[in-house]
Amino acid sequence: MTNKILNIKDLKDYCATKRKRGARIVLAHGTFDLLHVGHIKHLKFAKKYGEILIVTITADVYVKKGPQRPYFNQLNRAEMIASLDFVDRVSIINNASAIPAIQNVKPNYYIKGLEYKDKKNDLTNKINLEIKALKKNNGKVIYSNEETFSSSRLLNNFF
Repeated sequence: MTNKILNIKDLKDYCATKRKRGARIVLAHGTFDLLHVGHIKHLKFAKKYGEILIVTITADVYVKKGPQRPYFNQLNRAEMIASLDFVDRVSIINNASAIPAIQNVKPNYYIKGLEYKDKKNDLTNKINLEIKALKKNNGKVIYSNEETFSSSRLLNNFF
């Protein structure tokens, strides 16, 4: 399982090799704190768009979702995602956005939840910047239509 977790340089090399062999690469990025059914459905939706599913995780220092968050540290979160058989590789991104992941992975498709489609909801403007980086690398954003859950809401309400 941990052999699926790569640093960003090794992930870049892995993706470049797969791309040369004609594989379509899909990227999903998030915090993934408290892995739940919404995450699983979102990632399974993502996998439908390519042969290789890359999941990148925001490093602990950049998670700004409240006190004592993330609940699970970045390595725990990466290991949870890596344990999913349909996820090909995982990497921890040392940035507040997915831009470094997009620049290194150069995905054909970047999958985001439907809640990100309305740009007015993006108070940080990260999604707009990520889409700009994606287009610069000839990728396309796809919004999943899966049921949305919230790790933050689950943690706040039940823990």
